[in-house]
This record gives sequence, C-alpha cells and structure tokens, in this order.
Amino acid sequence: MKKIISLLLLSLSTMAVMAADTYISNVYGRSYQLLNGKWDAIVDPYDAGRGARIFLNQKPTGKSDFYEYAFENGMRLNVPGDWNSQNTELKYYEGTIWYSRHFNVRKVGTERRFLYFCGVSYRCNIYLNGALIGSHEGSFTPFQFEVTDKLKDGDNNLIVEVNNRRQQDAIPALSFDWWNYGGITRDVMLVTLPQTYISDYFIQLDKHLPNVIHAEVSLSDEKADETITLRIPDLSTSIKMKTDKSGKAKKTFRINKLQRWSPTLPKLYDVEIETNTDQVSERIGFRNIETAGTKIMLNGKEVFLRSVSFHEEIPQRMGRACTPGDAEFLLSEAKALGVNMVRLAHYQQNEYIVRRAEEMGIMLWQEIPVWQAIDFTNKETLAKAQQMLLETIKRDRNRCADCFWGIANETRPSEARHAFLTTLLETGKDIDTTRLFVGAFDNVYFQQSSQHFEMHDAFINQLDMIGVNKYMGWYAAWPLSPEKCIWQVAENKPLFISEFGGEALYGQSGDETVASSWSEDYQAKLYHDNLTMFKGIPNLVGISPWVLFDFRSPTRFHPRNQEGWNRKGLVSDQGQRKKAWYIMHDFYNQMKMKYEF
Repeated sequence: MKKIISLLLLSLSTMAVMAADTYISNVYGRSYQLLNGKWDAIVDPYDAGRGARIFLNQKPTGKSDFYEYAFENGMRLNVPGDWNSQNTELKYYEGTIWYSRHFNVRKVGTERRFLYFCGVSYRCNIYLNGALIGSHEGSFTPFQFEVTDKLKDGDNNLIVEVNNRRQQDAIPALSFDWWNYGGITRDVMLVTLPQTYISDYFIQLDKHLPNVIHAEVSLSDEKADETITLRIPDLSTSIKMKTDKSGKAKKTFRINKLQRWSPTLPKLYDVEIETNTDQVSERIGFRNIETAGTKIMLNGKEVFLRSVSFHEEIPQRMGRACTPGDAEFLLSEAKALGVNMVRLAHYQQNEYIVRRAEEMGIMLWQEIPVWQAIDFTNKETLAKAQQMLLETIKRDRNRCADCFWGIANETRPSEARHAFLTTLLETGKDIDTTRLFVGAFDNVYFQQSSQHFEMHDAFINQLDMIGVNKYMGWYAAWPLSPEKCIWQVAENKPLFISEFGGEALYGQSGDETVASSWSEDYQAKLYHDNLTMFKGIPNLVGISPWVLFDFRSPTRFHPRNQEGWNRKGLVSDQGQRKKAWYIMHDFYNQMKMKYEF
C-alpha cells in the first residue's frame, strides 16, 4: 500500500507533493518568518492573467514600455483571510485573484528555506521571482515548497494565483451547504531549517496499553546510523535511536507514572527531539482511544461523546476563522455548552483550532470534505481525496485531541462509492491506526414493516464508529411519538448521532408545533423530542447537534428567516443563545455526572 501511495503522490501534477525530503512536521515549532499582512491583489474573473504574464510583475523601464496590469496602488487584501468578507463586490465571487507581496531575505550558509502555506482556497499556483515553483489543490491542508536555490539575497516577490471556482471533480464538488470562501485563508511562512533536518515524527501511546509509547522519526535525507535523541523531561525519559538507510528511526519504550490526556485533565508533555544538526520540541499528549463492542473507551473507561459541530467561520465578521483569537472564540462557546468533543465540520480546520482544543481537553472528529455529490467514478477525484486525507493525518497525527478521522459525510450506497471509500480507508490506516475511522451517513429510515429505524449499508462494517445525520422533526416527519421510536441501526457498532436539529431565528416566538414558524419555541421542542428518541438507541455513544452557530450559506433563500444563513445554530449569528442551547446545556450537564470524562 505504501508503494501505491507514493506513486499516487507523484502522479498528482496539480497538487503539492509532500515527499519525505520536504515535509515539515510541527511548522509552528520551527524558525520562521510570517508573511502575513496586507497583500496587493488583482481580480481576474476571465482567467486572463496568465496570458498577460502577471506572475512576472513587470514594470516599464523605457518610454515605449507599458503593461496592462499593476499590483501597486490597487486592491489590498488581508492574509490570512478570505476575499469574500473583505470587499462587498467580492461577496459572491468565485474565480481567480492574484496576490503579491515582497519580502527580504538574507541568505546565510547552508540553511534551507521553505515557503509554507497553511491553507489556500481552493487551488493555487505559486510563483517566486517570476518562476512557477509549484501548485496545490485543496482548501484545508498545508503544503510547502523548498525555495533555497530560488531566493535572492535581498528583495523577493511572491505571487499566488488563487481560484475558488467550484468544479465537479473537486472536493467538495459543485454544491455544498456553506460559504465558498476564497483566498489565502491561513498563515504563510518562510521557514528556515538546517541542511539535514527532522522532517517528520509520530510519537504516540500504544492503542491499547497505558504505558507503552511508539516513536517514529524521519530525517530529511537518507542518512544511516544517525543518532536521534528523544526526551520527555517531566517523565525523566531520554531515548536514543539510530536511523536506517532511509533516514528513519523507530523505538518502542515503556513509561512509568504517565498521566494520560483526557477532557477532565488535558495533560500535555514537552517532548524534545534532537540530532547533531537539528532540534525541535512541542507539547504532546498521550491517550488510548478504542472500541469495546458498542462502546467508545477513552483510557480504558467508557465515555459518552458530548459533542457539537461548528464551521471555521466567525459569524459576526461573516468570514473565515483564521487567528488564535478566532479559535478561542469558537471553542470557548463550545466548552460553555458542556462538550467534551467537537466535530469539525465539514473539513479540516486550522491548526490553531486543533491545538487549542487539545489544551482545553476537547476531543475532535476531523473530516475531509467528501460531502454528498462527489464523483465516485472519477479516479482523479479519488486521488485528491487520498491526498487530502494524507495531508490531514500528517499535519495532526501528533495531536491526541484528534480521536476520529472522518472520511465522508452523507454519501449514498453504490458500488462506486463503496470502492472509493474503501480505498480511502485503506489509505488512512496505512499511516495511522491509533485513531478510530468514522463516517457520517443520512440513509437511516423508518421501516413500516418492522416499526423500527433501520440502515442498510454494507460499507459501515469497515468503520470503527457509525455517525448518523437524522433531522427528525425538520426534514423527516415523526412516524411515532418520540418515546416509541426504536432504532436497530449498526447494532454491533458504536452509534453516534452526528447531526440533528432544525432552524430557528433568534428572538422569534411561535407555535412550538409548527415548523414554519421558524421559532425558538419549535426548535426547543424539536430538541426535547430528539433527546427523548435517543433513549431508544441501545448502542448510542454520543450526540452532536447541528450546529453551534448560525452560518452563512448561499443555498438558504427564505427572505425573512434565513437571508443567506443556515439558522440551525444553537447560537445566533450575533452570538445570542437560543432556547435550544439551554436544553443541550442541561442535558450535557446530566451526562457529565454519569461518566468520568
């Protein structure tokens, strides 16, 4: 399988390839120069910029010279940030925008330099000093290019051609229920590393054992017999390893008095890795996450997943969440609800959110945007999905808060879909078996013949936990009173309600029995009824209401009650808590009393 993945990565000419000799693990723990701030920008709705050679950023030098473009004295956009929220004319814009900025570099000795992008939405070409250095597709994962030999001593010009136009072979595809933010939406960095550096590492607790740690470290170069030292000072641990001919080293060792990470005590240890040419450190937590029959076990104890979902969006700003402050805002409201988990929907969210969740003791379900109308027959689409999953796991596999890798949301059974998701699952498990692999499905239906809710989908047998999105009282009418609803779904697996809820406009009152009232009263009654129904699910391990905040969606057309917003939030777009918020808050407090975590 590893050989297949290597060939896959090499074949993706439209994406950045994270080969072993260029990958940078824990970029925020490295020496870097942030290239954030105001960037010059040119809007290119007809994709004429490449023909005009905008990437050369030329200036007239003679009396007869002229160019029909200029970055200077034009539009400026914040990086990181989306363009849709920064300019009213770009609110619905889908197309190409060119970004440009200058930065100064002093070339020193044998240091290596990399341009590292934490996220660009959706596809991009990167130009440095007029030359194309690489491309990438996918909004939500990082990528980098080595530019050691491409930098000039002094001033350098970086230009990024960004396009967020929806396409059938993209992930997500043509239609999705959130805002298609475009732009350089996450940090941009110039990273400095030694000639031979620690490119990647994976340090984790054994899946089942509470005191056994597995460590894998890779160097950027294929150097054998190099000594790698791993230290965990708080545990008085120092381990030495030797690299093999590929520059990789592995070690398994026991630890005494290890405090495992949990929502009630999110312990993180300083971990140091050192070679004779490089050193890197970061904070890592250790925990066991596994299944036992129909239960989810955290550190050997049963846990009920008190979850909620949110988009990577600040509703009040109507734009992408992209800063540490944004992460604090979103996660603090989730924590106030009483959660021990967040489902990061429907895509990989930025590293600030992941790391802050870990510090706050919040487990994460992190998924790639294989969402509904994906072309499962297209091999290129499959390759993109595999690449996205690999990039996600590579970035975050040292984050113990990441307990669940989600591979799909609301996909319907077919031979093509089954083969697609099976391959995707194999790709993920090839590099990480310490997490639980999950998916969310909406093909659960009430059967008149049995008078039960049932699901018939062979693929779910391959997953560790089954997520179900079911909107009883909103998209589906109640076939029975809630207390009489019995589920026979994935009976031999842990079952997680990954979405439920309904829309309400904050401050609107109305008949609690009438959905078209769009009232807080109806939403509150809907939540009460769903919580009653959940008692009839014998293998239930957790729930995750959809969604924490109202969020923007161009597919929501109601002129009075939606106005381009999905109003399923427990909290309004202005930060006001709806009645249903308090119902969930009380329920989660009750569940907290029943379980240690």
